[in-house]
Amino acid sequence: MIYRDFNRISLAALVFFIVAFLPARGQDGSSAYNFLNITSSSKIYGLGGVNISLVDDDISVSDQNPALLGPEVSGQLAFGYMHYVGGSNFANLRYAHSSGERGAWSASVRYFGYGSIKEATPDGTIIGTISPKDFAFGGSYSYDINQRLRGGISLKMLYSSYAEYSAFALSTDLGINYYDDERDLSLSLVAANLGGQIKRFNNSYDRLPFDIRLGWSQSFGTFPIRFSITAWNLTKWKLPYVETGDGSSDAEPEVKDSFKSNLFRHLVFGADLISSENFYIGLGYNYKTRTDMATYSRNMLSGFSLAGGINVGSFNVGVALAQPHTGATTFMFNLTCNLSDLIQ
Repeated sequence: MIYRDFNRISLAALVFFIVAFLPARGQDGSSAYNFLNITSSSKIYGLGGVNISLVDDDISVSDQNPALLGPEVSGQLAFGYMHYVGGSNFANLRYAHSSGERGAWSASVRYFGYGSIKEATPDGTIIGTISPKDFAFGGSYSYDINQRLRGGISLKMLYSSYAEYSAFALSTDLGINYYDDERDLSLSLVAANLGGQIKRFNNSYDRLPFDIRLGWSQSFGTFPIRFSITAWNLTKWKLPYVETGDGSSDAEPEVKDSFKSNLFRHLVFGADLISSENFYIGLGYNYKTRTDMATYSRNMLSGFSLAGGINVGSFNVGVALAQPHTGATTFMFNLTCNLSDLIQ
């Protein structure tokens, strides 16, 4: 039985890999659709923004790894809102339901609005404003291969509208998770953002931000804190960035490309308090976020993020905060409820 279940997941993963991944690799173009890397979970955002191994009875944590979806979140409905950098505002809605004793599916819709931008002709004449936006319509399925191993697949349809231009793309995530509940040990592997454009904006082809990610989460004994480390951007080692200096006129930009810098730009660290089922607190550190915002006006909190949440009856409320630099404070809010509890 386990062998047949494993073959079922493996065959599905192989089909999606061939259909979604190979066409994208066969064409040249720049990476776009980076909104796919923005989580819809306040808990994940508070743990550094990237986490694929956090096992939790919350539908939102399966956002970046479909293998974290399971029958335990059946009936959950989650709404999320995020105020991002500048005038950007994002929203999402997600629902999950069990599929037999060992499977689960979910459906989601996400909206990414980037505020109003002035529209100008090539000679600089302002002719109005535009409101660029992206939509992601998704479906996920997961299946318990055995008591500790679960596989999952997500398929997302992406629609973008920028002024009079529009584009359509398909994206797939493939994930697998190993969880040992006796040691509270979770290990995950995800192939994220496989796919490509079906309809282009103009004549240029934009690739999706394909990524391979590894994740580890674990608590130790009775110590009430769970630790997480996520390695991402593993398709390339070198991730150089420019250090701009102290903002003085004679400061020369310096390219940072050392082994240590590249290593830590691949890693996201998180820790969350698990002493109570009624509330949680999480703290994350993302060195890539800190260095991407490497300006002289960056504050000491850049790269850090904080999350917290409480359970109130059938509802779970979560919030997250981060300040990449002094001019940008981001805020995320999640409200989750179990429809089965509300109907009873």
